[in-house]
Amino acid sequence: MATQKDILYILGKPIRLGESVEISFDVANLHTSSSVDVPIFIERSRRPGPTVLFTAGIHGDEVNGVEIVRQIIAKGINKPKRGTIICIPVINIFGFINLTREFPDGRDLNRVFPGNENGSLASRVAYKLIHEVIPYVDYVVDFHTGGAGRFNAPQIRIVKDNLELEELAKAFGAPFVMYSKNLNKSFRYTCSKLGIPMLLFEGGKSFHLDSNVTNTGVNGAKRVLAYLNMLNAKFKASPPKKACVFISESRWQRANYSGMFRPALDLMSTKVKKGDVLGNITDPYGKFNDFVRAEHSGYIINVNESPIVYQGDALFHITRKLKR
Repeated sequence: MATQKDILYILGKPIRLGESVEISFDVANLHTSSSVDVPIFIERSRRPGPTVLFTAGIHGDEVNGVEIVRQIIAKGINKPKRGTIICIPVINIFGFINLTREFPDGRDLNRVFPGNENGSLASRVAYKLIHEVIPYVDYVVDFHTGGAGRFNAPQIRIVKDNLELEELAKAFGAPFVMYSKNLNKSFRYTCSKLGIPMLLFEGGKSFHLDSNVTNTGVNGAKRVLAYLNMLNAKFKASPPKKACVFISESRWQRANYSGMFRPALDLMSTKVKKGDVLGNITDPYGKFNDFVRAEHSGYIINVNESPIVYQGDALFHITRKLKR
């Protein structure tokens, strides 16, 4: 007689140790009545162990996260030495199809968890994920990117004062680890309430693929699996080149003027000093040029890459305090 860990019943399908399964996470059809299949890839070792879930595409425009999970699958990293690895490359398939961040109902999926069985389309997807997949999961790594033209340096976000998450974040090995609160009704908040540790990865920007961000995400996934003694023997988890910088406080520096914005080159992940020139804002007519200078010292972890900005727009996200 198999134990609960020997058989996982995900979306009603029994999945035994040693099995490799692709199942469909479907909630609703398109308005054309065409079915929409959201594939879930499940790989189980014959040896029991933890279950790790890799997710991306909660926001339909965050394609770099989708690419990270795609590579995890394509390279076979999702075939564990022990335990189970579940991959969902695109949760918000409707936004992905329509090239939008939100669902067709206009809702942000990451603000409706744990969802409602009879609620909006986004809420129903959240409900199904929480009730039919998450109960069988021990760890989650959720991949995101920056939005609205803002490019994030690769970083992991966790809450403060959680030693297990800190150790997992160190194992992932992203350049930065930022302490941030769990937002109410987010996927991370709901998993936290259920006692499931989640690493939230941020890197790059929407509608953009960046090889450095992708490599950081894929290598981080391998390191987490190695930390859990799950990484397949044919892969190696190389240590990061530099130790993670833990950020306890950061601040956005905003535009003092409206105009055409040009950030200086190679600022991402750079440690700047107060007064350093970070870029400039000009008018379209060649009459005005304002040099944007760092208001305080710290690492730059996000750059607004929009060529047009308005007074008050966020330009640079700069660390203020690091964990000692």
